[in-house]
Amino acid sequence: MSKNLFNKIWDSHKIASLNSGQDQIFIDLHLIHEVTSPQAFGMLRALGLKIAYPQRTFATVDHIIPTSTLKRPYQDSLAEAMIVAIKENCEEFNIKYFSPEEGSQGIVHVIGPEKGLTQPGTTIVCGDSHTSTHGAFGAIAFGIGTSQVRDVLATQSLALGRLKVRRININGKLAAGVYSKDVILHIIRVLGVKGGMGFAYEYGGSVIDAMSMEERMTICNMSIEGGARVGYINPDQITFDYLQGREYAPAGEKWNEAVTKWKSLASEADAEYDDIVNIQAESISPTLTWGINPGQAMSIGEKIPTLEQIKEEDQGTFEEALEYMKLEAEKPMVGLKINVAFIGSCTNGRLSDLEEVAKYVKGFKVSSNVKALIVPGSMQVKREAESKGLNKIFEEAGFEWREAGCSMCLAMNPDKLQADEICASSSNRNFKGRQGSPQGRTILMSPVMVAAAAIKGEVTDARQLFKI
Repeated sequence: MSKNLFNKIWDSHKIASLNSGQDQIFIDLHLIHEVTSPQAFGMLRALGLKIAYPQRTFATVDHIIPTSTLKRPYQDSLAEAMIVAIKENCEEFNIKYFSPEEGSQGIVHVIGPEKGLTQPGTTIVCGDSHTSTHGAFGAIAFGIGTSQVRDVLATQSLALGRLKVRRININGKLAAGVYSKDVILHIIRVLGVKGGMGFAYEYGGSVIDAMSMEERMTICNMSIEGGARVGYINPDQITFDYLQGREYAPAGEKWNEAVTKWKSLASEADAEYDDIVNIQAESISPTLTWGINPGQAMSIGEKIPTLEQIKEEDQGTFEEALEYMKLEAEKPMVGLKINVAFIGSCTNGRLSDLEEVAKYVKGFKVSSNVKALIVPGSMQVKREAESKGLNKIFEEAGFEWREAGCSMCLAMNPDKLQADEICASSSNRNFKGRQGSPQGRTILMSPVMVAAAAIKGEVTDARQLFKI
């Protein structure tokens, strides 16, 4: 039987089959941040354990870091304690720390790829659910809990059950003004937020093949929002071109050897899958959420659905979502006033995201009723954007240009919604209270759609505003 990439990597990393029915899997790369690692290090000390392979673990700070200032100590004493703890833990256990002080800090799922740490054929874990981002490189990457962070630090392995694999083909050609964020929101809308449970998603087809690495990362990033533990794309020349020359990527003779190996990992043309889903690109329009999970989504030209239009398994949260969002069925989202616009996060805080927004906002002004933030995904992204003058374009248009961090994606920092403010957001989750206020309301959309909403002061079709 011809294998898909998932099973090739799984089999090559299996240490042993366990009586539980699980497999003990070796982990190539372990990424840690300040929120889920302190307890894990504490457990190591309590057990008198050392780190098995410190050279395979890399750290950064992203969730709690303020984006308005880098001044220390932070006003939030807990945030200050966390950043002190991760630095001390990294020094004690000899772990590489990408820190603000050395200018290498960033969101963990942004710096892994940009440093060349994320490579095809590897197993990657992090104490963060959006670790699936790294699957864009042809890796098996997934989030883990704090006790598993401890286990990986101590053993460089995990006991796991093998996933089924669903192939999702996106064929055809995306219309102008339709982005990778729209594609993944559409997929989640079609398959549901629980549709991927027990699966790894393999994305393919002509649309995926044509995407840049940063677009592919957006797709894989939100796999977890569709219930899939893993989302990945087979490595190809686009992958190799992105990685070549990066700090931790193979170099010299090792580069050619690596590429030969990486090519062999791609799923065979006749590989077996547990399920196959086909979606035509022409059916995808600019997509945004109306509810309280990423599957409660609609195209910009549609109206909010009625209960009867919702799948039976998703009807339980329908009324709750409308009540929380203060919306009505059969009403359009276009014209809904917003208070805040947020462009950033591990989903859409990369350089190409910022370049695309800058291309359209030049000459426009953010509505006087909107607070608009643009937060680069890493210090490197910030430097590159500034070298291209993007920050000046944003500031002239009325956006706040911030320091790197997770920011308003999850609001474990000073960037929070107030009361029941509505935020147009390029992030990945629209759960209740996700952006810092128990009543705050989040509408997910692409960065260009967020920019359009910021300028109009309301949800709008970016294609019409920017004449895309």
